[in-house]
Amino acid sequence: MTLQVKDVMGLVAIAVHPAATFTELVTTMRRFKVGAVAVIDAQGRPIGVVSEDDLLLKETGASFGAGVFEGRGEHDRARGTTAGEIMTSPALVVTRVTPVREAARLMHVNRIKQLPVVDQVSGRIAGTVHQADLLKVFTRRPSDLLADVAAAIAGLGLDPDMFTVTVYDGVVRVTGRLAGRSQAAQIIEAGRRVEGVVDLEVEAAYGRDDPARTRTGSR
Repeated sequence: MTLQVKDVMGLVAIAVHPAATFTELVTTMRRFKVGAVAVIDAQGRPIGVVSEDDLLLKETGASFGAGVFEGRGEHDRARGTTAGEIMTSPALVVTRVTPVREAARLMHVNRIKQLPVVDQVSGRIAGTVHQADLLKVFTRRPSDLLADVAAAIAGLGLDPDMFTVTVYDGVVRVTGRLAGRSQAAQIIEAGRRVEGVVDLEVEAAYGRDDPARTRTGSR
């Protein structure tokens, strides 16, 4: 099972229009306790994002001068007084069907803590997904983890009923008999791709001691 953004997202989207003033942006972020707000057009489609970092550009410039900015664009945004002038654009967004792993990758690569969620047809904002939302995958029920790990084992052409699979605090342990060590490596790799698995260990007896052909490093 591949979890999607719709499985963990919040249905409330904090957004402002381009004409929102600097003070309104600060007030909105403090009121709703968020680190960023989406800037939307008249049709409700995100056109940019204003984060706390964007707002702090003004304080940075006032204290240290234009020399601290990275490029003309950052300098111009620091001088802005409305959301449309301050925002980072275009807005980085996801849809309800974006895999959770992809949303996590986008946040990590771009060093952001939340993403606007848009309707994949209209492009209108439909919610927000935060880093904390993505961590919900690690609170999945053990029965769901066991079912998905069994499916992953079956996907390797192995019979899940030939193994004992247990889970404790997100760590899955697979015990049984395998033809060779390469199969153990394959189970580890496939199992660690299951959403919500913290780690996976294999304890098995082997019919032959063959070299593992699949990477088995940590997540």
